[in-house]
Amino acid sequence: MSLILSLDTSTQNCSVALHENGQLITQELVDEEGSHSKSLTLLIEKVMKTAGRALAELSAVAVSNGPGSYTGLRIGLATAKGICFALDKPLICLPTLRILASAVDAPAGSLLLPMLDARRMEVYAAVYTPALEEVSPQEAHILNQESFQTFAPVVAFGNGSAKWQESCTHSSITFLDGPLLPEAQYMGKLAHEAFLNQTFENLVTKEPDYLKEYMGTKPKLKSL
Repeated sequence: MSLILSLDTSTQNCSVALHENGQLITQELVDEEGSHSKSLTLLIEKVMKTAGRALAELSAVAVSNGPGSYTGLRIGLATAKGICFALDKPLICLPTLRILASAVDAPAGSLLLPMLDARRMEVYAAVYTPALEEVSPQEAHILNQESFQTFAPVVAFGNGSAKWQESCTHSSITFLDGPLLPEAQYMGKLAHEAFLNQTFENLVTKEPDYLKEYMGTKPKLKSL
């Protein structure tokens, strides 16, 4: 049996869920840009209180590990590590795009193409089978008419697919309206599978999978 706390802070959503043996018990979500630092621990407390469970009862903590928001990923992983250190629990890290793909029931014979907006015409994307086996790894892609034409048929979804839908001419690609973003509620089965396989991470060395280097903005010089 497994009781796993799941955290997703990879996008503007900040979400927390509790699963037992892969089945959702309860969840909480805040959809607010920059809410991770002020909301995450409060959502964890609320989820555990609603479920009537204690953190000490957890089998593991799972966290989305990228790609996604640079700051959000750092906050999520740091919080997950803190709980695991304090309670001597294993850490499970899940690819953000695989979490998003797990929310979709693909038509028979179709591949899954989850896409997250990475600004302008760039997206984070990966290709999975309906069984969530990786066909093409998570990468940053600049979209054009030739993008993903070697995969067919494909179901594209996520907030990164909307910017490509009008210009995409591939008849083998179908676009779904949702889900647009990953959420902790979708992590249950993936986390339970990782727990059974003992796919755990090193609490000291594990870092977020950013896929791209962080590009900060230079502060503007104030005129005297």
